[in-house]
This record gives sequence, structure tokens and C-alpha cells, in this order.
Amino acid sequence: MAVETLSPDWEFDRVDDGSQKIHAEVQLKNYGKFLEEYTSQLRRIEDALDDSIGDVWDFNLDPIALKLLPYEQSSLLELIKTENKVLNKVITVYAALCCEIKKLKYEAETKFYNGLLFYGEGATDSSMVEGDCQIQMGRFISFLQELSCFVTRCYEVVMNVVHQLAALYISNKIAPKIIETTGVHFQTMYEHLGELLTVLLTLDEIIDNHVTLKEHWTMYKRLLKSVHHNPSKFGIQEEKLKPFEKFLLKLEGQLLDGMIFQACIEQQFDSLNGGVSVSKNSTFAEEFAHSIRSIFANVEAKLGEPSEIDQRDKYVGICGLFVLHFQIFRTIDKKFYKSLLDICKKVPAITLTANIIWFPDNFLIQKIPAAAKLLDRKSLQAIKIHRDTFLQQKAQSLTKDVQSYYVFVSSWMMKMESILSKEQRMDKFAEDLTNRCNVFIQGFLYAYSISTIIKTTMNLYMSMQKPMTKTSVKALCRLVELLKKRVISDKKYSEQRLDVLSALVLAENTLNGPSTKQRRLIVSLALSVGTQMKTFKDEELFPLQVVMKKLDLISELRERVQTQCDCCFLYWHRAVFPIYLDDVYENAVDAARLHYMFSALRDCVPAMMHARHLESHEILLDCYDKEIMEILNEHLLDKLCKEIEKDLRLSVHTHLKLDDRNPFKVGMKDLALFFSLNPIRFFNRFIDIRAYVTHYLDKTFYNLTTVALHDWATYSEMRNLATQRYGLVMTEAHLPSQTLEQGLDVLEIMRNIHIFVSRYLYNLNNQIFIERTSNNKHLNTINIRHIANSIRTHGTGIMNTTVNFTYQFLKKKFYIFSQFMYDEHIKSRLIKDIRFFREVKDQNDHKYPFERAEKFNRGIRKLGITPEGQSYLDQFRQLISQIGNAMGYIRMIRSGGLHCSSNAIRFVPDLEDIVNFEELVKEEGLAEETLRAARHLDSVLSDHTRNSAEGTEYFKMLVDVFAPEFRRPKNIHLRNFYIIVPPLTLNFVEHSISCKEKLNKKNKIGAAFTDDGFAMGVAYILKLLDQYQEFDSLHWFQSVREKYLKEIRAVAKQQNVQSTSQDEKLLQTMNLTQKRLDVYLQEFELLYFSLSSARIFFRADKTAAEENQEKKEKEETKTSNGDLSDSTVSADPVVK
Repeated sequence: MAVETLSPDWEFDRVDDGSQKIHAEVQLKNYGKFLEEYTSQLRRIEDALDDSIGDVWDFNLDPIALKLLPYEQSSLLELIKTENKVLNKVITVYAALCCEIKKLKYEAETKFYNGLLFYGEGATDSSMVEGDCQIQMGRFISFLQELSCFVTRCYEVVMNVVHQLAALYISNKIAPKIIETTGVHFQTMYEHLGELLTVLLTLDEIIDNHVTLKEHWTMYKRLLKSVHHNPSKFGIQEEKLKPFEKFLLKLEGQLLDGMIFQACIEQQFDSLNGGVSVSKNSTFAEEFAHSIRSIFANVEAKLGEPSEIDQRDKYVGICGLFVLHFQIFRTIDKKFYKSLLDICKKVPAITLTANIIWFPDNFLIQKIPAAAKLLDRKSLQAIKIHRDTFLQQKAQSLTKDVQSYYVFVSSWMMKMESILSKEQRMDKFAEDLTNRCNVFIQGFLYAYSISTIIKTTMNLYMSMQKPMTKTSVKALCRLVELLKKRVISDKKYSEQRLDVLSALVLAENTLNGPSTKQRRLIVSLALSVGTQMKTFKDEELFPLQVVMKKLDLISELRERVQTQCDCCFLYWHRAVFPIYLDDVYENAVDAARLHYMFSALRDCVPAMMHARHLESHEILLDCYDKEIMEILNEHLLDKLCKEIEKDLRLSVHTHLKLDDRNPFKVGMKDLALFFSLNPIRFFNRFIDIRAYVTHYLDKTFYNLTTVALHDWATYSEMRNLATQRYGLVMTEAHLPSQTLEQGLDVLEIMRNIHIFVSRYLYNLNNQIFIERTSNNKHLNTINIRHIANSIRTHGTGIMNTTVNFTYQFLKKKFYIFSQFMYDEHIKSRLIKDIRFFREVKDQNDHKYPFERAEKFNRGIRKLGITPEGQSYLDQFRQLISQIGNAMGYIRMIRSGGLHCSSNAIRFVPDLEDIVNFEELVKEEGLAEETLRAARHLDSVLSDHTRNSAEGTEYFKMLVDVFAPEFRRPKNIHLRNFYIIVPPLTLNFVEHSISCKEKLNKKNKIGAAFTDDGFAMGVAYILKLLDQYQEFDSLHWFQSVREKYLKEIRAVAKQQNVQSTSQDEKLLQTMNLTQKRLDVYLQEFELLYFSLSSARIFFRADKTAAEENQEKKEKEETKTSNGDLSDSTVSADPVVK
């Protein structure tokens, strides 16, 4: 039954009670909560795994950096707006002057200091050509002109500042005052004026310490003189020379004579045309002195303390102001002068910039000699002595300082980490910010202290020209690393926490607007006026000043941290870099610190870009880059490569008796730590230590394997060990590898076949060559497997070359062979023997008499013997053995080739049915490249099949090539060879027995147990001469057998007779005789078997005539087959 569906009209109206919405909101809330928890959990995991806390700011991961320095958009006039118009003007003028001084200071620090400091750098003495100095100075003149304009501008600003201050503080009671100045002290103005004087003073010091600049200047002036004598030669108009010379003199007087600061303070400050009076203005003089004392009071309290920030720089300014005050007003406060000098005991020297160090006592004594005379010599001398002792104490306490700073910095970093990872709570926002602010400032103070220690110590050593100990160098380098750690951490945190710092600045800022330099300057100037007439109580004013100081610090935190942590000065002390690298290498545990040092070395780059004495600053940068890389390679990378290679070699060769490698005795370095380092960024490259060492090992192993292919297994083992021990991913060499049992290489034997055949003995049955003698305790052997491995290494092409070399060798040996056979003494004896045999053969049952062979042997000895005691027949036997060895080697080459081919072909499933790949590819219609590859594969397969099936008949080739020449009528003397074989065999047997007897003796020189080369040689030569039948007709071996058997029977018979008479001595002699006869018979038997085997190789069963007959028959059958096929072709049409 079908159920009717309800019509839509019957559906109930749904009541919206809001429950669904509530449910959805709850779910969303839960989901949001889950997401928050999950995010914080992921962040915790990320933070736990993150290694960036001690890491250098990673350029790859963070290519974008955030600069937090606030810039002022409004002009000073817009910022300084009050109802009091006069005050507005005063504050505006002073603010504008302070801003100008800041700009001048910035320009000097970036452009002029660096331009002067780096002059002459980037060109070594060896690369300098005559005239280079003058060219460099020529390029530098424009820079000096810019410096001259800059100095002039500084003079004008100093003059203006003095005038503006003098105009405010008027001693004339009648003249109207601009504003009421009682209790108003514009200390900020004096501080800024001090900064400008410091700039001039620094320029003086840089030029004064720059020997190269002065030398080049002198040479340039000399050059100008020679141009004067002959202007046309240099292509210069004479009228232009005079003004140029004047200009150079002006530059020299203004800049190079060390008078930049002096000329500034000696300016005429009193206006001549009734303007501002300065030197007679007593109110201004008092205000000036009061301000200097106030600044000094602030500075003195902090100097040399842990909370010191920029007091040293201010102290330099105070000294400059003091000298300026003396110059203008010619009054001196002896007490204050003494307290200024007393500071030298706390701070013996101050680094102005880079490697320029300044001694305040020298400056004050030199600039105010009148006051110096009032002081006793002892106190002045004490300052100098204190400076030396200060340096000694610093050197001694350096290591301790480094350790304590290491602890401070580590704990500071932990604080930083914990403060920043804390969850922010809105109710404690102000407290959090204050804490963060304090931690930032603490970090900055550490940075300042460390920076001061490094610069002062290094520069003092340099200026006093005292040598630094290695310990001091290492300690200073550790401080440099700490400095870089901090700047990077700071950089990271300040970038991360822009909102925090902005909030901090806003929270502590009483101004409405960003904390820009201009706004803070105006506040400090306004407060100078605002705090007069006891507006604030002291307890109110002090917190305000503290807040202002903090505000200054936090607002410029990034700038200040960068300034303090800038390690540009390292350029001038790069001599310590090699010592540092040696230390890193020796103490590999802390290898990661390399990142900090390279980060410090990179700081020099921006400064170098201001160099103007070269065609381009790039030359200087390249020179620096090259120098640092050379030092790194020499003192770390190359050492590391050698050490790792040595370690791998010794580990692989532990089976050899090597030096003691017990780590408890010798010590152990874990060099693997170097390979876990991230690549170090330096200039436009990344230095990857791991990749460098891997490449070195790959290259070394590859090159050494190519030189000695049989060592491939050792190097493979070393590669695997490098991966296991150091995690280096090595590249496979892909060279044709030799097996460890390769023996002598085919190539080596081929090149030295004449040496090989004389030094090695052949064994026919085992197809093996054995070394005759050796200096070692073992003898080398060469068998088919060795040859096959060698052929696999070099390819089958080497076989034909080997046969070719052997052919050349045989040619030479056969020439000696022919000469011997042609010799009158030999030839006459052989002819006589042949005639004798023909005469007596019927009586001797066609057997060649043994006695005749013995007689021939003795007769040859009478012709003379060599110093080694060898007869001509011995030498002839050796010649035949060498020819036989060469033939044995050819046989082995053929067997090795077959072995190699069969090994290669074993992967083909069915040799009878090999697929034609070319046809298959054509059927599939594949690309042309595939077709070519298939064709190549087919040819390789057919080659292998042919080679493994038959091999080349090298023996037949070597018979065919020599036989016609041997059988020619002109070589008729060689036909006597068959008759010399009996005496030769006799000689060989005697030699063989003596060699075998030596095997049992202690002195084994000349011992051997096989020499089948002789049998091979005899068989080969008999074949060449087609004399097998002639030799067989001698029945020589039967004759020998009969002779020995007869003697053995006679001895046995005698023994039977003697055994009855019981004569022991006689019996012993007889036993020995029988043994000797048995040995001789056995040796002859062995020789007979070897000769019979060798004859099989040369098809000795057939004579030359029979072989020719066989050849003719084969050709006839071929032609008859051809005729038959022709006749069938012609008959075909008839059948049709």
C-alpha cells in the first residue's frame, strides 16, 4: 500500500526559540578555544625546537628587517608653538643648531672617518707598482676638498653656537635681556657643542696617525714639481697648475698639519663690527664654566662604572669645551683642570673611532701648557705609568672577565627569553613594560662594557706597540662573539616587539607624539627653561630626569645597540683572526661561534664603501674578502680536510701497525661538530664547511683511485666511513674498478714484456705465471682471473694491442735465435751430429744416442762460460724459455678474454636465440635516439656472443706470420734446430732439478718448481720450422727412457749383489744413485708430457704439407658449393 506524502501545507510552523543559535555559539566558542590552545601548543613546540636563540639572524629565513626608528614629519617651527614668541625663537634657534651638529657628526662618522681610515688599504706592498701611490692620492684629492668644506662648515657652526649662547647671557646690565636667564642652563647646547669639537679632534687624530696618507701626499707634491718642469708632457696647461698648487697648500695647512681642532678654537669669536661680545662677557664665561662642570659632574659619577653608557664620549667633549673656554676667556680653573686629569687614572685611554686611541692627559697638557706647568711632574708621570699598569692588569684579568661576562650574557638572554615568552596581561601592562625596558637597558649596558674592553685593550696594545699573548687574543675574540650574540638577540627582540616598544615609549612619554630625536631635544631645551625658579622640587625633578634618560635610551635602543655592537674595528686587528681560527679548530666543541665572528667581520663592509682612493670600493672589498678567505682556508678548512682524511685512512688501515691512537692517551677531537654548522654567510657567498670538506674528499679519493685503480675498495670503505662518522654525503667515483686480486696489470706487462718473460715462470697445466724471485716474503702470481679482471677494466681492445707488442718482442728474440744458430761453432757441431745420426741410426734402432747429447753439452761448455757460470747452451735455453713464456702469456690473454666475455654474456638468457632490439624498436616506432641505442646494444651483444663462442686464434696468427720467413731457403741454417733439442732438453732437466733442490734449502735464490716456458718455446719453434717429423724421427725420449731404465736395472742388480756382502757405505751410495736416476727419469717424463701438451696448441699432428693440402680441399669444397648454387639459380626458370 502506497503511503501518501503530506502536502507542504500540513507542515507545522517552526517556533524559533533561539536555542539553535545558542548551541552554534557554544560550538564556535569551543572551537575558538581549541584553536587558541592548539596555536599556543604549536608555538611551544616551535620554541622548543627553535635553535635561533644562540643563532645569527638568518638572512635566508628573515630577509625582511623592521627599522623602529621614529622619523619626525613636522618641522621644528610647527613643534615649537607656545604663546611666548621670544621663547619660541630661542628654542627654535638652539634646536636647529643641535640638529645641524647631529647631522655633521653623522656625516663625519660615516663618510669622512672611514674615507680617511681606509686610505691606502686594499693594495699590498708587493702588488703596488711605482706611481700607484700618486694615482691613489690623485683620486683622493676630491675627497680632501669635501673634507675641507666640511671642516669649514663645522667652524661656522661652532662660531654660531658660541654667539647664540653669548647673546643670551649678557653681562651688560643696561642692555635688554632676550629672556630671563637666571637659573636657566642650556646644558644640552654645550653637550652638542662638545660633540662637534670631538669630531674635529677625531679628524686630527686620524690624520696624525695615518703614515701612509702623509707619505703619499709628499710623493704627490714631488710629482707636481716634475709636472711643473714639463707640463706639456703630462698634457696640463701651465696656468691651471698655479691655482691647483695653491689649493693643495691650503688643504695641507687646513687638514694635514694636525691643526683642525686648534684652528677652530683659535677663531675670532668677538664680532668686529659691534656685534656680539664674547671674550669680555663675564656672565657667559661663568655660564660656560658652570655648564662644563655640571656635565662633568654627571659624567664623572658614571665613568668606569657598570652603568656607563656614553660618558666617555662626553668626557672627550668636556676636554674640548674646557680648551675652548680657556682659548676664549683665557682663565683657568686649576682645581677643575686637576680633576679632569684625575679621570685618566680611571680611564687611561679612549677609543675615538676604529683603531684611533686618544690620551686625554697628552691633549690637555699640549693644548693648555700654561696650566700644565703649574702641576708637578710626578703626577703627570704617574698618569703615564698608570697607563702601562692598566694594560698589564687588563691582560691578566681578561680571561676572568670573559668568563663572568659569559655568565652575565647567558643569564640576560634567558631573562629576555622568559620576559618575551610571558603571556601579556592587560592589568599588569605597565609593570610588564617597565620590566622589559629594564632588561633591554641591562643588555645595552653589557654590550657597552664588552665593546669598551675590546676596543681599549686592542687599541692600547697597538698604540703602545706591545705584543699580545695568545690567551688575550682568544679572550678578546670570545668577547667579540658575545657582542654579536647580543646585537642579534636585541635586533630580533626589537623587531618582534614593535608594539611593546611603541607602547613603552607612549607610556613613559609626556609628549603627545612619537619619541623622535627632535621632540626629545625640544623637551630637554624646554626643561632647561622650565625648571628655573624651583618649579619642581628636587624629589620631583629627579624622577623626571630619570624618565627622560630612559626615554632617550629606549627610543634610540636599536641605533645605540648597533653602534656599540659594531665590530668594524676588527678590520684593523685582523691579525688576531688566524689565532682565533686555530683556537676554534683545537676546541671544536664550540664550533658554532664561527657565525658570530664572521658576523663581526662583516661589519667592516659598510665602512669600506666610503673608500675613495681606489677606482672603486669593490677592489677594497674584494681584497678583504680574499684575505679573510685565505686565512680561513689555511687555518681551518684545509686543516680540517687533512685531519679528516688522515682519520679515515688510519681507521681503514687499523690492521697495520700504526701509531698509538688510544683516545685516553693521545686525546680526541670531535670534528663532526663542524659539519652540523649552518652555512656561514660572508659577502655574497655562503661558506659551507660540510660541502667544502666533502668536495675535498671526493676530489682526493677520485684522483687517487684513477692513479691506482686497485685501491678502489679502500676508498669506497673510506667514503662509507665518512658518511657514518661525519655524516658527509659522498659522491660515487664511477670509475672502472679493479678487483683486489688483479695482480700485475695487463698494460704494465704489455709495456714491459721483455722484463716479464725473464722474471716470471710459466706453468702449462694450471695456466699460471709465478714470480722467479722477490725481495718480499711472498711471490706474485698471475692467473686467468687476474687477466680477465684487467681486461674488464681496460676493455677487450687491449688484447689485440698485447698480441702486437708480443709480436714485436718475438721479432727481436728470433733475431738472436738466428744468430746463435748461424754461429760457426754451433752450426758445424750440429751438421756433424746430423751426419753422425744418419750413419748410426740403423744400428741404434733409429734412436738418437744419449751419450751424443751429453758430449754436445760438454763441448759447448768448453767454448766459454759467463761470470755467472752459464754456458752458451744455458743462455740459448733461457732464450727459448722466454719465447715460450711470451706464447704462454698470449694463451692466457685469450683465456682471460673468453673468461671476461662469458662473465659479461651471462646476463643474456639464451645465446641461441638473441632478440634483435633494432627491429623491435622499429616496430614500435620509437624515437631516433632509441633506435640508435638499440642498434648499439645489438652490436655489443653480437660482439660478446662471438667472443665468448670462439675467441681469436692468436697462436695460429703468430705461426702464420713467422713460419714463411723461417722456412725460406736463406734461413737454411735454422733447419738444424731439431738436432739441438736433445742436448737442450738435457740442459733443461739438469737446470730444473737444481732449481727444485734449492726449494728445500735455506737460501732459496734461484729456486723454482716449474718452467713450462721451455716446452712451449720448443714446440712453437719446431712448428715454425715444420720439423716435428724430423724431431720425432730421433725418438729422443725413448732413447732417454731406455738409457735410464738400463742404469736403474744395473744399480738394482748391484744392490742385490752388495746386500749379501753387507757393505753399508756402498749400499748408501747405490741408494743415492738410484734416487738420482729416478729423479732424472721423472724430469724427462714431465718434460715429455709438457712438450706433448704444447704441441697440441700448434696442431703438431700435421706437417706443413698436410696443412696446405687441407686448406686446398676446403677452398675446393667452397667453390663447388658456389657452382652448385649457381646451377640451381639458372635451372629455376626451366622448372617454371
